[in-house]
Amino acid sequence: MKKRKEIPWINPDTCAGCSVCVVNCPMDCISIGPPEYHGDIHTIARADTDKCTGCGLCAKVCPIRAIEMKREGSVRIAMKTKWTGKKVLCRIFQYGMKIGMNVLPWSTPKVLRGSGAVRKLPAAVKRRNFSRVLIVTDGTLMKLHLLDGMLEEMKKEGLEYAIYDGVAPNPTDENVEEGVRMFRENHCDCMIAFGGGSPMDCAKGVGARIARPKKTVRKLQGLFRILRPIPVIFAVPTTAGTGSETTIAAVITEAQTHHKASMNDLCLMPRYAVLDPELTAGLPPQVTSTTGLDALCHAVEAYTNNTYNSRLEKQMCRKAVRLIYDNLYRAYQDGSDMEARQNMQEAAFLAGRSFTRGSVGYVHAIGHTLGGLYGTPHGLAMAILLPHVMRAYGKAVYKRLAELCDVCQIPSPEDSAQSKAEAFIRWIEEMKEKMGIPDCPDMIREEDVDQIVEWAEKEGNPLYPVPVIWSRKEFREFLLSVRTEKA
Repeated sequence: MKKRKEIPWINPDTCAGCSVCVVNCPMDCISIGPPEYHGDIHTIARADTDKCTGCGLCAKVCPIRAIEMKREGSVRIAMKTKWTGKKVLCRIFQYGMKIGMNVLPWSTPKVLRGSGAVRKLPAAVKRRNFSRVLIVTDGTLMKLHLLDGMLEEMKKEGLEYAIYDGVAPNPTDENVEEGVRMFRENHCDCMIAFGGGSPMDCAKGVGARIARPKKTVRKLQGLFRILRPIPVIFAVPTTAGTGSETTIAAVITEAQTHHKASMNDLCLMPRYAVLDPELTAGLPPQVTSTTGLDALCHAVEAYTNNTYNSRLEKQMCRKAVRLIYDNLYRAYQDGSDMEARQNMQEAAFLAGRSFTRGSVGYVHAIGHTLGGLYGTPHGLAMAILLPHVMRAYGKAVYKRLAELCDVCQIPSPEDSAQSKAEAFIRWIEEMKEKMGIPDCPDMIREEDVDQIVEWAEKEGNPLYPVPVIWSRKEFREFLLSVRTEKA
């Protein structure tokens, strides 16, 4: 019996109709013709099975992995959501970004790990021939005396330092300018960012402004707008969530408009990171829970995104998710559990590395606007939105969420990808409920929805390679639906 050849099958939920497969097909067996509409079904392309040799090149070159080789009949792409020219351009932009990602000179910080590691940092600063340090932190950490051990060692090493402790929970451009002023007045030559994501992002903003003194924070927000070395940053995270100690991003809020946006540049990567679980031992349970789910959000969004991540980053996502599954609730219940604290720091670090290249998605695009408009803590916004956005993506994420379900060995009533994906989402919701995190973003006011939609869509498209691209109308429908959902 003659074996049936494999032919391309194009996933109806991810294909953008970008024509990369058409251009690269050696047999000219895939074509994109005039669109045909049948209700809400948009036919984009067909594969000519008579011409197709089953070489599989189209599947290899597809930038968003929308093509699989299957032993089936003729292929057609049918989109249940309408594709606009803007959405297609987003996918083309993301394909170009993927190519660029492969040639960028990526780096990771050197890491000091373990209990008491923060006391080793001043010696590392001294070895790099720095002498005057700006410490960027917040007032709460100063009151808790978390910096005392490090400051004591800095004095022993003969390091001079100035402390800027005015960073807000969502750092503003005004915080950045104050930090710049202190850096210059004290003739500093490096920075230690001590705290959660806010001090670390603020320090990165200060560094960007030092490198580009003629540009405002707003002018520096976006992709690769700094392109100059910034003062060296030594990052000391006191939460296990943001991963900012290993990212090239800094999220800053404009104080006047409350608009929250990020600057992204390779030069923003800290040179050193200190993962000392003792610094997280005194975190309140609520902060432990929300920052931990922030780390989960980074890993899940990077894993379910379409294009940017390499195989290594995918492996780091899976490891981070498993570490969070095993350790977050332990750390929440017992803050003195140093093993759980250390594992959560490692998970946040891995998730940070993953989304640095793999990017985030609409959870962050919407969550950043909530932080800017309402002052919602970043981790809380991520924790609330994550299951809602994943469920809204639908079957475009079933396969990858099912893989994460298998990684965590979460029981599922059926063996299908849909059932496993739903089991994974339910686990997130159950974790939220056990840790007292609200189910719905009830802080959203109806009169603010249009502003949230505008900012979220502008941030997410075309930069984030999300599984499903939303229009402003779809953003609005999502926000109105989750706002009124019952917990």
